[in-house]
Amino acid sequence: MGRRHVRGRDVNGILLLDKPSGITSNDALQQVKRLYFAKKAGHTGSLDPLASGVLPICMGEATKVSAFLLDSDKRYQVRCQLGVRTATADAEGEVLETRPVGVYSRQRLETVLEEFRGSIEQIPPMYSALKHQGQRLYTLARQGIEVEREPRPVEIYELTVTDQVDDWLDISVHCSKGTYVRTLAEDIGDRLGCGAHVSALRRTAVGPYGDDKLVGLDMLRELKEKDMPAMDELLLPIESALSQWPDVDLSTDAAFYLQQGQPVLVPHAPTSGWVRLYEGNRSFLGMGEILDDGRVAPRRLMKSA
Repeated sequence: MGRRHVRGRDVNGILLLDKPSGITSNDALQQVKRLYFAKKAGHTGSLDPLASGVLPICMGEATKVSAFLLDSDKRYQVRCQLGVRTATADAEGEVLETRPVGVYSRQRLETVLEEFRGSIEQIPPMYSALKHQGQRLYTLARQGIEVEREPRPVEIYELTVTDQVDDWLDISVHCSKGTYVRTLAEDIGDRLGCGAHVSALRRTAVGPYGDDKLVGLDMLRELKEKDMPAMDELLLPIESALSQWPDVDLSTDAAFYLQQGQPVLVPHAPTSGWVRLYEGNRSFLGMGEILDDGRVAPRRLMKSA
């Protein structure tokens, strides 16, 4: 049986998409993939349909770094609607309970927020993509089934109030991977005694990427009609996703052996951890790791190198 032919262009790079609210992350991914006519593309962690903001789209060889972005820290701007709990902990869910917000001081709010800074545990919401016995939790939730979920450790590096009115508050969150912002908002509302849900959510950063170079779907559609090369120029280099790692420059000989899968000894290389690999002409080769004996071992290499 012959191999199925994969249609599309060999496009390599990372697009910082400004995901609009109202569509899923996969919908956004598929639209970008079609606009670029790319053979291969993936995103780096879902945003809820309600949410907008930074959604890195990895195309071609860049899909090899998507896991590192998935594991990176995130930043969000969140509006918490106080006094209303919903089934999904956001504005898209059925209202379960309404309570009076009451009057609370800024000091009381700061005391509550302090409880959620640092290392905390969260119980994942039923409306999430986690699996239970092979089924997504949100599938079970839509059937009215609730199952026990184990608490998960997460890290809240920063949690600050940016605006506050009687029945809502805006917060800025810098958190580790795996943090459920909907759960965070709901828990803050519970501690204030009135309940809460997320009414608006925007992701402002993923790992090394902020929101200063975002590209919208409308812009891509316009360029698609006029200037395909300009679309490709919007792509960031693959190694930009790994900016926290040190660079290791290899000689031509060392690069050859490393690309054959062999660890190599590189003078003045770091003594531990992951590194970005370059040949002498600054051609990005991929990712490597320093072994205990000081040699650099290949881990994920780029085909285009």
